[in-house]
Amino acid sequence: MTVKGERPHALTEAPFHYCPGCTHGIVHRLVAEVIDELGVEGRTVGVASVGCSVFTYNYFNCDMVQAPHGRAPAVATGVKRARPDNVVFTYQGDGDLAAIGMGETVHAAARGENIVAIFINNAIYGMTGGQMAPTTLPGQVTQTSPYGRDVKTAGNPIRVCELLSSLDGVALAERVTVDSVKNVRAAKKAIKKAFEYQMAGKGYCIVEVVSTCPTNWGMSPTDAIQWLRDNMIPYYPLGVYKDVGEGEQ
Repeated sequence: MTVKGERPHALTEAPFHYCPGCTHGIVHRLVAEVIDELGVEGRTVGVASVGCSVFTYNYFNCDMVQAPHGRAPAVATGVKRARPDNVVFTYQGDGDLAAIGMGETVHAAARGENIVAIFINNAIYGMTGGQMAPTTLPGQVTQTSPYGRDVKTAGNPIRVCELLSSLDGVALAERVTVDSVKNVRAAKKAIKKAFEYQMAGKGYCIVEVVSTCPTNWGMSPTDAIQWLRDNMIPYYPLGVYKDVGEGEQ
């Protein structure tokens, strides 16, 4: 029998705890595939954030560190500076990276820390019950914005890739999604480039993945994918926001 696909070695056999329709699992697999293809599992260190992805350390065969809420970039900075030959990535949601951890994120990027941030943007706080996040869309209903996000009082959503792309220390800032086979392939390509840039010492790289949260959006997985296409992608356009290129440092 011909094997068409198999579990990446860098991905453990632990069952995911994520809700049906959540795209965390897809992104986990892509990261694991990239680690396998680059042959760096033995020297990769992942930094788990606080949020729905808090159990990331159960899912990867590489070394993992659990960071306090929002402090993944600081922990990753320490690991990378102490062990510069290691390949270091953070895996963070929008509450962790763009809310409590925004200061850590901006300054790690400004310093050009040679780490990779995998950023899951599903426009809501997932783990704690579906509150409004810095990425929640205008008018979007959440547990703490039952009448929809009012930008007059809550401010406008933060477009993280656009924000970080203005910083000199950033080597790659790219926004992707995983709603289709085509986009899954593009997302993997972006993640692999980010890891390769780190290995080449180019600086801080972030790959933002526009994602779904069917449970807290109150939708079926199918409806959540369509809502992402109709509402999130127009507000968070996919694409490369900064890329220093192969020949630049």
